[in-house]
Amino acid sequence: MLEKLYRINLLYDIYGPLLTGRQQETLELYFSENYSLAEIAAEYKTSRQAVYDLIHRALDAMENLEEKLGLYRLFNEQQELLAEADELLLQEKLNAQDLKRLKQIIADLRSSNEK
Repeated sequence: MLEKLYRINLLYDIYGPLLTGRQQETLELYFSENYSLAEIAAEYKTSRQAVYDLIHRALDAMENLEEKLGLYRLFNEQQELLAEADELLLQEKLNAQDLKRLKQIIADLRSSNEK
C-alpha cells in the first residue's frame, strides 16, 4: 500500500501540472490532506461517486502519461544508479573494476538525460 501511495505521489509530482485544476485539487485533498470522499463531495457540493470517478480519471490520466513518456521509470532508474554509485563510493578503496563501474554509471546517467 505504501509503495502504491509513493508511486501516486511521484506521478503527481511529475504529471500533476498536466491535470485539470479540479483534478489537482481533488488529488491533493484526498492523498495529501487525507479528506474522505464524503468530505470532498461536501466541499464541491457533488456526490461521493463523482469524486471517486474524478480521482480515478486523474490517476488513469497520470498512468497514461507515464506509459507514453516514462518519466517515473526514468527517475527510478536514475535513483538506482545513484544508489549503486553511492555504495561504491562508501568503500575505503576502489579497485579498477569499481572505478570502471562508476564511469559506466556516469555515462548511463548522462545518456538517460539526453533521451
